[in-house]
Amino acid sequence: MKPFLVCVLAASAFAQQTPPKPPQQPIDADLPTIKVDVNLVNVLFSVRDKKGTLIPGLTKDDVHVLEDGKEQQIHVFTKESDLPLTIGLLVDVSRSQENLIEIERRAALQFFRQVLRHKDLAFLISFGSEAELVQDYTNSTKLLDAGLNQLRVDAPVGGFGPGPVPTVGQPRGTILFDAVYLAANEKLKGEVGRKAMILITDGVDQGSRLKLREALEAAQKADCIIYSIYYVDWRAYGPFGGGGGGEGDLKKMSEETGGRVFKVDRKYTLDMIFDEIQREMRSQYSLGYSPTNTARDGSFRRLEIRTNHKDYRVQARKGYYAQ
Repeated sequence: MKPFLVCVLAASAFAQQTPPKPPQQPIDADLPTIKVDVNLVNVLFSVRDKKGTLIPGLTKDDVHVLEDGKEQQIHVFTKESDLPLTIGLLVDVSRSQENLIEIERRAALQFFRQVLRHKDLAFLISFGSEAELVQDYTNSTKLLDAGLNQLRVDAPVGGFGPGPVPTVGQPRGTILFDAVYLAANEKLKGEVGRKAMILITDGVDQGSRLKLREALEAAQKADCIIYSIYYVDWRAYGPFGGGGGGEGDLKKMSEETGGRVFKVDRKYTLDMIFDEIQREMRSQYSLGYSPTNTARDGSFRRLEIRTNHKDYRVQARKGYYAQ
């Protein structure tokens, strides 16, 4: 304000010595307004060697990104270990998971205690025949612990948003695909930064109104990574088995969004899996580029990230929707 005030006083003094002039338009009145529309595609990815060890220390010169087979110029390249993280934990509470819920509670709480920092957020959803938002966004492990303690087998509660997938009063089996859609579209889509969805389930969907393709598309449009934990209690299916079988759908959702499927067994416990997910989340890279195809036509663009090291394997989403 001070420079502006000096100019006004000087103009006033000058006006006392010279004839008044008609008021002038601001000097920038006729200048065109410049608007910059930056269409930047951001991709999170992890890199491992043949043994599965996470690779640190890569630079922009080590990486190439291709969209629909055409190499793109990378404008931004960073290590994202400190970028804010938003996590949605989706827990299957259908009858077949009854004996696993207590184990899941304990392991999930330990995971939140280890991974969440002051700028991170998490929410908790249970799904069976209905989907329930048990705990909304928080970075409080105390609140998340209270939410985990609310997990009940096949909780008879309504959906948590008006959205296109109502669940109130229409009981079904295990609405895995509907739950993924709701978490992506109603919770994660509007968030910024790194976003991840962690599913604990046997992967069996029974009664979702939406298909696998629609759930996956919602996750891709929300730009979130899906980590699936394939956890099956074979005892729940009786002496003749017949349970599980959903591993393929989990693999599809995870690999297409840049995540992985983890399978719980005697040698690979839930605690170990959560620890692996935590390390991966803290070892990600991020790159950004302006696509040579500038059309925002809603089409799906295939992505591929390569490194200069032939023995390295890149884990990243397989594409995005040009919106």
